[in-house]
Amino acid sequence: MEKLTVFYLQNCPYCKKAKEALEELKAENPSYGNVEMEWIEETVHPEIADKYDYYRVPSIFCGNDKLYECDPSHDYAEIKRQFGLALAAATRV
Repeated sequence: MEKLTVFYLQNCPYCKKAKEALEELKAENPSYGNVEMEWIEETVHPEIADKYDYYRVPSIFCGNDKLYECDPSHDYAEIKRQFGLALAAATRV
């Protein structure tokens, strides 16, 4: 099982949706609770964030591979779908 790294901003509405979606996904599929996730607030740890290639948050990485980068057009359903895909990918390894 691979660790996922999620970059976020504390007051970002998309990041708040992502955290809500994550809780729903874990309730729907308890095995997702076993996925190690490191949440990095980019303004608190810019030295880490600068090592990754992304523009918007939330962004999910597995190692150096970007699995998802939110877009302003993404609604809650799309954010949840993308987080689900990332969790599924992490559990397949």
